[in-house]
Amino acid sequence: MKKINIIFACAILSLSCSVGGFTLNAAATPMPSLTSTNTYTPIPTATPVTPTLTFTSTPTLVGLKSQTPTQETTPTTVVSVTPLVLITPNTATPTLQMEGFIATLISAHEFYKGRTCDPASVKFTAQVLDRDRTAYVLLFVRFRSLTSGKTSEWTSISMQTIGAGTWVHDLYSDEMKNDAFYTTAWVDYQFVATTTDATEIGRTAIFKEKLTMLPCTTTSTPTSGTITP
Repeated sequence: MKKINIIFACAILSLSCSVGGFTLNAAATPMPSLTSTNTYTPIPTATPVTPTLTFTSTPTLVGLKSQTPTQETTPTTVVSVTPLVLITPNTATPTLQMEGFIATLISAHEFYKGRTCDPASVKFTAQVLDRDRTAYVLLFVRFRSLTSGKTSEWTSISMQTIGAGTWVHDLYSDEMKNDAFYTTAWVDYQFVATTTDATEIGRTAIFKEKLTMLPCTTTSTPTSGTITP
């Protein structure tokens, strides 16, 4: 029995060697390798770009003066028009009463008695505030002594209108009352404005020591005569 088992074991061993030799001599067929179809794509990285500032320097010219353009002017013909303007008040202080009047004016501060010496008159000008309602402007004048201060009677004189609420009058000494009693004197004056029905709508204060009347002294010139024998 042992002999049969030995023979059977040898037979199996011989068969396994034959199969092993056949396997070693056969060409081995390589197995295909699996290839991944997913391709890795790297994520782009944003790189900040810093702009480069370029400065160009402008050279400064030293010692050179740029020319200043001269503007050409075209002469314009101006038409000269002299309108009636407001008169500058002839007042010594701003506290003088000017009710109903814008301004008053005298042409001179001295004039001569009579009508021989020049100036023999003085022009009075008054500008009223309410030109539409003013119908009359009266000039009141009187003499005042330079030494004693005594005054004459008031003389009322109607002024003449020249439009735009302006009234004027040229005063001579012989228009005033008591002219014969005064040679040198102050002349006080005052303006009064009234309507057509004599309603007073304006009155100034009395202007004193603004106007002086001077004596008119004439010098006679001797005339040489011819004597006939």
